[in-house]
Amino acid sequence: MQACVKKTSSIVLKRTNVVTKEAKRIKLQRKNASSNASEEVSQEDVEIKIPKDDGQVRVRFAPSPTGSLHVGGARTALFNWLYAKKTGGKFVLRVEDTDTARSTRESEVSMLEDLKWLGLEYDEGPEVGGEYGPYRQSERGAIYQTLARKLMRSGHVYKCFCTDEELEEMKVEQELKKLPPKYVGKWKNASEEEVKAMEEKGLSYTYRFRVPEGERIEIDDLIRGKVGWDTDTLGDFVILRSNGIPVYNFCVAVDDATMGITHVLRAEEHLPNTLRQALVYDALGFKRPLFGHMSLILAPDRSKLSKRHGATSVGQFKEQGYLQKTMINFLALLGWNDGTEKEIYEISELAPLFEIERITKSPAVFDTVKLNWMNGQHIKLLPEIEQKAMLSEALAKSGVLRKENKEATEMAIGLVKDSIELTEDVGAKVLDILKYPLKEEIESNDQMKKVIEDDFQPIVDAIVNAYESGEFKEAVKKNEVKNFINATGKKLDRKGKRLFMPFRIALTGRTAGPEVGDALALLDKLNDGDSPDAVLLEQRVAILKETFKASSSASSS
Repeated sequence: MQACVKKTSSIVLKRTNVVTKEAKRIKLQRKNASSNASEEVSQEDVEIKIPKDDGQVRVRFAPSPTGSLHVGGARTALFNWLYAKKTGGKFVLRVEDTDTARSTRESEVSMLEDLKWLGLEYDEGPEVGGEYGPYRQSERGAIYQTLARKLMRSGHVYKCFCTDEELEEMKVEQELKKLPPKYVGKWKNASEEEVKAMEEKGLSYTYRFRVPEGERIEIDDLIRGKVGWDTDTLGDFVILRSNGIPVYNFCVAVDDATMGITHVLRAEEHLPNTLRQALVYDALGFKRPLFGHMSLILAPDRSKLSKRHGATSVGQFKEQGYLQKTMINFLALLGWNDGTEKEIYEISELAPLFEIERITKSPAVFDTVKLNWMNGQHIKLLPEIEQKAMLSEALAKSGVLRKENKEATEMAIGLVKDSIELTEDVGAKVLDILKYPLKEEIESNDQMKKVIEDDFQPIVDAIVNAYESGEFKEAVKKNEVKNFINATGKKLDRKGKRLFMPFRIALTGRTAGPEVGDALALLDKLNDGDSPDAVLLEQRVAILKETFKASSSASSS
């Protein structure tokens, strides 16, 4: 994809496979941060090799290690990874850590771990290496300095000695004139004598890019179509700070070119940066990559997704019990679809289907309700052994049921597995079965009140009498509770919902849940101490009898 620069200005970069130790990285980063521009100019240029255009797709994900991996960044990584897999290309990871004040090693490690958890292994990058490294911007200072000097020699860049005060005055003046803020300083047309005089005084300076006037820069965006900018809207921008640290847009353009990136798929918030990067590409003689700018991810209230909406980082969702395959599935459908109504995908299905043309222009909404539903679907699709092991671990962790009672654990999981959306829910779901909130529910549940008002007492009496005679306990042990309910229904001339709902309320204290017989069978498997919150059958009958003053034919006979 990338063409070689003109012979008169070609530079060759020697192959570098760099995996540095942390101490070396920090030392180099500090050196870059403390160097001033004049010291850097005295250094010799390094040789730079521009990758040949061999037709292979090369995409990248370039996070800044200033925090956790946000779901927006994860989606960007996923779309690039899918496109690389679809085309047989390469997925490159580049760490953009020139913001020395905010970038941390801890953040980088966290991001790499999250990518690994998602299954987005990169072909080139930190700790992996590759032909076009280093893959941390803090380690690429010599490359930036060399190409900055190249632009200086070609006249595309000049030294700017403007102080912060002068720049602020320009900004205020433009605001008063109701003009957009842009650099209009004198150093753009300064003479060599003026520049030399300032250098002799030892004054610091930045390298500022000379933006051409009266031109229009256009790209054929892979998602948005033709996008263009007038260069007159952009003032001359800094590419190298006075401390020698390169500026974001310059680094990105240089890195993408020298790493042979053919396609840049990123969020639409980077559209304004594309103009600056395109100018740098053109000035250096590099062929521009193809750009595709994806819409933002919004919260359900249509505002920008933020921490106030709950979890927003991959690590948080992992901790909350979401499956890796769920996150991949969900992120893939945030702004993309394959043209069908299908919603559940394995990661292996996505790559063959992925097409940039099907990325939508409209914002994607991060719907947690749908995410939870999708996680539940993926839990159901897990192999039985894997599903059982995962839910058993979660149940044991909850402390609701002693893991030593394997039979009860297995039975409990069987009752709740189809209603689980998050693994951390399993404890609460099982606890709902073990508890008996009859009195509390009577006071607050209108549906329950209506059922109780409909001749509830005969059901209570039937249960109490059958329990005291031993008939009901026998039915529970033999898993014949449903038969008992049907037989009682014939005696009382009741059927359907009018029969089964009163029995459910009387025996579980709730209006919904698993089959009544299955719930009672679980209680029957419990031993003393298995669950401190369990209300056993004997206790339930006692509460039921007390609450409704049931008559006992067994005791009166």
